[in-house]
Amino acid sequence: MAETSLWMQKVAADPGHSRWYIERFRAMARAGDDLFGEARFVDAMVPRGARILDAGCGPGRLGGYLAAAGHHVVGVDVDPVLIEAAEQDHPGATWLVGDLAELDLPARGIAEPFDVIVSAGNVMTFLAPSTRGEVLRRLRTHLAAEGRAVIGFGADRDYDFAEFLDDAAGAGLVPDLLLSTWDLRPWREDSGFLVAVLRRQSRDVS
Repeated sequence: MAETSLWMQKVAADPGHSRWYIERFRAMARAGDDLFGEARFVDAMVPRGARILDAGCGPGRLGGYLAAAGHHVVGVDVDPVLIEAAEQDHPGATWLVGDLAELDLPARGIAEPFDVIVSAGNVMTFLAPSTRGEVLRRLRTHLAAEGRAVIGFGADRDYDFAEFLDDAAGAGLVPDLLLSTWDLRPWREDSGFLVAVLRRQSRDVS
């Protein structure tokens, strides 16, 4: 069994944390805040009807938008409270409780690979550090041959960008594009955020 994620450790320490997180984003949506920049980014990468995996989907704001846009979306999150909220607020997608470190969607009846896998919202930094490489490897195995993974997270979260890119390479994922924001600003060495668009390496490392 994989080490417990930092997110679920936080939930164990504060049982109300998931509900607080859900209501935070619901309040932002009611206020008219733009919560969909990451989803628009992903939507622009693929034609309508693409298969998209929202890895670490939380309460479904990205996957819900993409499903409403006409894509076939599967969202996976380790927190059942967040998945319950996703099902309530965004019924157009398939939402599953699961640990990304143990991700095996074919075993759950979802055999077809994905055109895009998106992992936004600092998901990578909420993983248990010991599972990061395994999560990236499992994401790669769920990508279609020409598929791409899009992963974004901030600096100063105990996961150095260079270390992440090394972990990705070890999992068989290499960069197509590095950006410093979801609105397409160029990557710089001193950027405070990383958006990495990754593709599968041709060699098989799975």
